[in-house]
Amino acid sequence: MPEARGDARTKMVEAAVVVLARSGYQGASFSAVLTESGAPRGSIYHHFPGGKDELVEAALELQTARVIAMLEAMHGIPPRQVAERFLEAWHRTLIGADFAAGCSLLAVATSAGPALQATAGRLFGDWMGALTRALTVGGAPADAAAEFAADLLAASEGAVAICRAQRSTAVLDALRGRLVREAEALAG
Repeated sequence: MPEARGDARTKMVEAAVVVLARSGYQGASFSAVLTESGAPRGSIYHHFPGGKDELVEAALELQTARVIAMLEAMHGIPPRQVAERFLEAWHRTLIGADFAAGCSLLAVATSAGPALQATAGRLFGDWMGALTRALTVGGAPADAAAEFAADLLAASEGAVAICRAQRSTAVLDALRGRLVREAEALAG
């Protein structure tokens, strides 16, 4: 039975998330995405006539939608648990990928051109907004939640990069203790 039109596109976008997290923007070639996805070679320009940047943008949007869904599922839990679960997700990512994958948004923000950097910046803002909402719904004052969300995101992104380089979760584990305590103080 022939593959549905959207299936190849979806596979390529999902594969691009993985390839970006593992190899960064420079390593996210069409060949790497096709190998990861198993999609037919002829479908790449059919689904992404704008080229690599169109595919990368779609991958970043998908990753952001997943992160926001994860954070929305945390609505109603205390800020401490929001921080714990957010950091645990990074821990699972690092261990599950044997330290070979990090954040696709960070990979693009640090190595792509201005248009994709702007997209990554906007999407990081969406992540911070979703974190802020989760913390606020959990009982944190809005201004403190927004400040902590920025700290949590910035610190975790840096920790993930260090953990990958050192092939150890030690930095993330140490950070988790401090940030969880700070999150607990948010609820008063």
